[in-house]
Amino acid sequence: MPDSTSRNTLSRQWELLKCLPGRAPGVTCAQLQAYLQDMGYQVSKRTIERDLQNLSGLFPLQCNDRGTPWGWFWAPGATLELPGMGLGEALSLVLVEKALHFMLPVGLRQGLEPRFRQARRKLESLAEGNATARWLGKVASVQPELSLQAPEIDEVLLETIQRGLLEEQQLHCHYYAAHQDRERELTLNPLALVQRGLITYLIATAQPYTDVRQYAIHRFRQVELLPTPTVGGEQFDLQTYLDSNALQFGPTGKILLQAWISSSLARLIKETPFSSDMTLEPLVEGYRLQATVSDSWQLRWWLLQQGESLCVEAPEDLRAFMRETLRRTLLRYNAPGIGSNHQATTGRECDI
Repeated sequence: MPDSTSRNTLSRQWELLKCLPGRAPGVTCAQLQAYLQDMGYQVSKRTIERDLQNLSGLFPLQCNDRGTPWGWFWAPGATLELPGMGLGEALSLVLVEKALHFMLPVGLRQGLEPRFRQARRKLESLAEGNATARWLGKVASVQPELSLQAPEIDEVLLETIQRGLLEEQQLHCHYYAAHQDRERELTLNPLALVQRGLITYLIATAQPYTDVRQYAIHRFRQVELLPTPTVGGEQFDLQTYLDSNALQFGPTGKILLQAWISSSLARLIKETPFSSDMTLEPLVEGYRLQATVSDSWQLRWWLLQQGESLCVEAPEDLRAFMRETLRRTLLRYNAPGIGSNHQATTGRECDI
């Protein structure tokens, strides 16, 4: 088995061949050195010159030596389609596999699996001597909210749903409606797949209705592909749907939020504003926040999370919601023996 130095040399020379142009005047050794350094290969110009001299004995390479600096390129008519995988491609494929696991059609993902494996092996084999190959150990994407585990998704059901979406055919489904705590039988017109945080949703209409709804993929119990075509797909535009804030859930529409916030919270919000029209008015104590936002459950959850650092002033219905929710929360905390064995047997549940 080749050692780490040999693997890095072969990989570097492969990258070198792949970036040579197909005609004169070619690229210079200085340009090639800069490219390879961007790819994580710390190599001198002299080493690149030696590589090109050696490779020209095996591949149809030419050197434009009529002026300085010299330029290297493939001979006319030579194939530029090299097998194998470059370091940049390997890094991209591993990132795609992690980020878009449920967004790729199952059949396509299975077809790409050999390439994913090859990409992982390439990065692993070069990690010792190449900083770029170690890039995955230096970057991460995390959820901003409480770190929950992603729900399990049945791959067979997911593939059937994706086929219905791809082929624009209806789906006969058994779906668990969590809010109603029961399983429903539905005929769905699949329109889109959207990933929101850890949850992947099928955007669809349920026959015979035309209102567009979201169905969490992990709640499907049975899915059958029907021969009948999807109804309403021509009128549906995914970007327009997303722009409507439909995936925010709960109340819809825009509101002008006005709230008192603490100085510490104001410092954080200045860095990540609510909206382009957000203003912060300094007060004797704290700040007055004003911003046009979507009235969603996501907004209300965030407001409740701020505790004593925030007090909603307007609109009145949102202020009333906050007041009532916090009142019921306080009752829970003030109830004697809450959380004790005695209370646990009374069937009391928190309905906040």
